[in-house]
Amino acid sequence: MDQQHGTGNTRADDALNAGVAENLVATAPGIDLPEADFAVPIYQHKGRRAAASFIFLTITLDMLALGMIAPVLPRLIASFMAGNVSGSARMLGLFGTVFAVMQFFFSPVLGSLSDRFGRRPVVLLSNFGLGLDYLLMAWAPALSWLFLGRIIAGVTASSIPTGMAYMTDVTPPEKRAGAFGLLGAAFGVGFVLGPALGGILGSVNPRLPFWIAGGLSLLNGMYGIFVLPESLSLEHRSPFSWRRANPVGSLSLLKNNKVMFGLSAVLILGYLAQQSLMNVYVLIADYRYGWSDKSVGWSLALVAVFSGFYGAGLVKPLVKRIGERGALSFGLIGGTLGYLMFGFSKTGLLMLWGIPVLNLMSVAWPSAQSMMSREVKPTQQGQMQGAIQSLRGLAGIVGPLMFTYVFSKTFGQGAAIHAPGASFYMAASLLAISLVVAQWVRPRKASAEAAT
Repeated sequence: MDQQHGTGNTRADDALNAGVAENLVATAPGIDLPEADFAVPIYQHKGRRAAASFIFLTITLDMLALGMIAPVLPRLIASFMAGNVSGSARMLGLFGTVFAVMQFFFSPVLGSLSDRFGRRPVVLLSNFGLGLDYLLMAWAPALSWLFLGRIIAGVTASSIPTGMAYMTDVTPPEKRAGAFGLLGAAFGVGFVLGPALGGILGSVNPRLPFWIAGGLSLLNGMYGIFVLPESLSLEHRSPFSWRRANPVGSLSLLKNNKVMFGLSAVLILGYLAQQSLMNVYVLIADYRYGWSDKSVGWSLALVAVFSGFYGAGLVKPLVKRIGERGALSFGLIGGTLGYLMFGFSKTGLLMLWGIPVLNLMSVAWPSAQSMMSREVKPTQQGQMQGAIQSLRGLAGIVGPLMFTYVFSKTFGQGAAIHAPGASFYMAASLLAISLVVAQWVRPRKASAEAAT
């Protein structure tokens, strides 16, 4: 692709913008883009900004829905298990594993489908699919139906990489880190509000959060029909191939060059480290500090607040000041120190002080994804985002087993070695390794795109 220098566009850029603008009008007639504006970069159009806001809203609602059902799903599973506590726990673990496996396999499929048919149909179909799935789970008369719903949820929730690819389409290279940071804030908002809202609704009826989550997803899909234009022009679409869409094939894109391979290693190590929060944080807060459910909930809300604040307010100015690579290193250093503070904390107060330090990681992931987006062609953005989501799914499969095993061997009466913070030390070590790997990466500048 011809590169832009300063504020001027090459003829190829003008043609590209015109082609995408024409496609935008064809797919969203309600958005008025005068012919004279076709030479304006596509990310400057008001319709594009509105569409980007819709993607932010979609990811927020997706995370809100997932958070809403988190506190009530165990109770709903238990209602089918006739008081079998151990069986309910095993079934809950199976539900979580199946969800992660579906994410691993189907994220690259939906990402590749969006490269073939465009982002708009994949995002909208995922909205409607997720909405109908939550309604299925709300209605489920037997555990088998609930399990089927969880499988479908894992497939339809894989729309997140398509949303990420959409943001790549409509955002100039030098601003992508900030855009990905905003999407990270959307994760945080959903994570804060979801469990709280789910707990309130679940106290009325454990199925009510599923009805509400389904209704929100369907309403958002209907709203998207009117405001979401297509972002991927016809000339930037690529044929669908199962060779690229399967997890192994999609992950092969991540070893395309040294930059992609290095940043992929940084991401998978970071995603694995995050699994310590998801799987042993509550256990340690309970057994080590004696926190109540309410205290644990407030502390997790604090995690999400700082994550959202950093993603929305810190990524953009930090990248502008020290660059994406510097922001990546800054975030990894913060995350490493935060996990060490968690591990060494003998009181809950020190654990709380570690939260704002730990969540500096929130500036690392948008920076890494922004750098990676410049290493692939426009026709491969969906595949790349799907592959990244597969990394997250792979971490979701391996991480729970790894961290709960370490916790079981280092805490309690049957511990082989008494080291209550061992799980967090392991997470810190993973981030420290990723920091070393990040220093080896030399990405191209933000003003350049991958060659087409």
